[in-house]
Amino acid sequence: MLKWALIFAIVALVAGALGFGGIAGASAGIAKILFFLFVVGFLVFLVMGLVAGRKLTR
Repeated sequence: MLKWALIFAIVALVAGALGFGGIAGASAGIAKILFFLFVVGFLVFLVMGLVAGRKLTR
């Protein structure tokens, strides 16, 4: 998911540099959404890993 967020961010930068404002805005919005979904997923799995790690060591 982070890979796709980076791809959309690059597309937004290129489209913005070439003057395609609508495409740049849409790509930047998609990149933001994917990045925040990645961060939320990472935090959820981090907490799950910490909780599962504690149960295994007891």
